[in-house]
Amino acid sequence: MSGAEEDKKMPLLEHLVELRTRLLYAALGFFLAFIVCFYFAQHILEFLQRPLALLLPAGRPMIFTDLTEPFFTQLKVAAFGALCVSFPIIAAQIWAFIAPGLYKHEKSAFLPFLIATPIMFAVGMAFVYYVLMPMAWKFFLGFETAGGEGKLAIELLPKIGEYINLIMKLIFAFGFCFELPVLLTLLAKVGIVGSQGLREKRRYAIVAIVVVAAVVTPPDALSMMSLAVPMLLLYEVSIFMAKLVEKKRAEAEAKGEEDQPGTDVKPA
Repeated sequence: MSGAEEDKKMPLLEHLVELRTRLLYAALGFFLAFIVCFYFAQHILEFLQRPLALLLPAGRPMIFTDLTEPFFTQLKVAAFGALCVSFPIIAAQIWAFIAPGLYKHEKSAFLPFLIATPIMFAVGMAFVYYVLMPMAWKFFLGFETAGGEGKLAIELLPKIGEYINLIMKLIFAFGFCFELPVLLTLLAKVGIVGSQGLREKRRYAIVAIVVVAAVVTPPDALSMMSLAVPMLLLYEVSIFMAKLVEKKRAEAEAKGEEDQPGTDVKPA
């Protein structure tokens, strides 16, 4: 099958075989990436620890209380890295499976969104790593107190498993939240939402964004605002992108009407 525009039909069994093949390729790509990432798991772990390590005094340890915790933490890190590394392979297999069922204009409309998805996710990951984490970690470390006569010191002894779980939660939360323009633009492309409707629902969107930011970020105002403000900006970008989509659709419809033969009959 080279495309839906040729009106060829594939039996259900062939669809299932094709789906199995694509899933196997995607799983193989993830497995190979996992092996590589597990080999470099310690380096990835050190990279994720760096924002905290730069703020802590030299020699402050990262502890574990379960004998198997470091091993399973490295497995999590390797799986996380493998998912990021193998995503282009997975996306390519998804595209190879659905592309034959799309018309030419549908392919040209869908492909940019498939490309933009990992880019925006990477932007969200970079934002949380280089912007949020240094600010949030500095804020929370401000609650440490020095010991003295009659009082005990309060200092952070980070637990490796809990720290990585928090990092992965933040990275996935910010990565998916930064997909907002891609999602809303795609919905505008298919006509489910419009720029006018997005503008009218702005107040509800603000409330929803604040709630999401409060749930997925650490419990402090700084972290919450560091997600809420970019999401509000991305929502405004989504409105602009939806307006561009509507403009292009109107131009295409106007051009189509001009190309149709007229029905007026000129008098003799």
